[in-house]
Amino acid sequence: MALSRPHLAALLVLCACAMARPAVGANVSITTCRSFCGNITVDYPFALHPGCGHAGFRDLLFCIDRVLMLHLPSGSYRVLDIDYAYRGLTLHDPAMSDCRAIDRSPAGRGNGFVVEPWRAPFLAPDPDNVFLLLGCRASSPLFQGFPDRHLPCRNVSGMGCADYYGCPAWDDYYDDGRRRPSGAAYGTAVPPECCSVSWGAIRSVNVSRLQCEGYSSAYSLAPVRAAEGAGGWAYGIRVAWQLPEANRGFCGACRATGGVCGHDEGSHADLCLCGDWNSTSNCDSSSDSARSSAAAPGSAAASLFLAVLASGLSSLWSHGSMANM
Repeated sequence: MALSRPHLAALLVLCACAMARPAVGANVSITTCRSFCGNITVDYPFALHPGCGHAGFRDLLFCIDRVLMLHLPSGSYRVLDIDYAYRGLTLHDPAMSDCRAIDRSPAGRGNGFVVEPWRAPFLAPDPDNVFLLLGCRASSPLFQGFPDRHLPCRNVSGMGCADYYGCPAWDDYYDDGRRRPSGAAYGTAVPPECCSVSWGAIRSVNVSRLQCEGYSSAYSLAPVRAAEGAGGWAYGIRVAWQLPEANRGFCGACRATGGVCGHDEGSHADLCLCGDWNSTSNCDSSSDSARSSAAAPGSAAASLFLAVLASGLSSLWSHGSMANM
């Protein structure tokens, strides 16, 4: 049975209303948020795709030829491991010294570690990570402004320069007859050859700004000191991450309702990704779903066309009815 004009108009209006449903914000497929790079799993709060993960870690990790890289203002680092249980990342800087080789240059060698101010509350080197700054000048900010010439150099979790001086790398570095540094306490008359500091003492390891020739970094995963000294340290940068307390409840509720934790790319606010729509709370709540201010161009155009067509047909039916009166 053919539809009458009023029935057709009403049907088109309903179609227009249905198609005019706003598009969801951060149109992200929840299956893409958990991914892999080489043999490393990339999961919340980290991500490789926009809109996934926590906003504090956006634009941080990149997968290049199956190698996971972390990028900061200080440089790029290879990610060796992500420990989700203990909230830590292990990074490698190829220009960093270790116990087997000293890599120094008057202009400074290595990335060090510098994080953006807005990202600092989320990401910082672990308190048990020691930075060993090498060949710093007397004019370095490290040695300025400390009362009674009290240098910031000190052991961190049992690791320090006294043990580091025992590495065979120093034999190769001083094989030209230069005097090898002793393992004695840090001197105050001249800047020490090595100065070990924690991240909390300086909050930024910028090798060139600190006027140092290079650096090394080591971390301890055990509370006891390695019996073999610096030769038994784990070399690299151990970075810890943390999330705001409020985020824990949000993400837990999101996951409990089948969602994936993500963020809005514009406002950077938390979002619960629920498949074809997103929520600012969890996937059991649709009343506060986060909608994009701009609908998809094709849907908007189709909705407008149907609405105009329906309006036109209604007008024609109205005029036709009046003419038949």
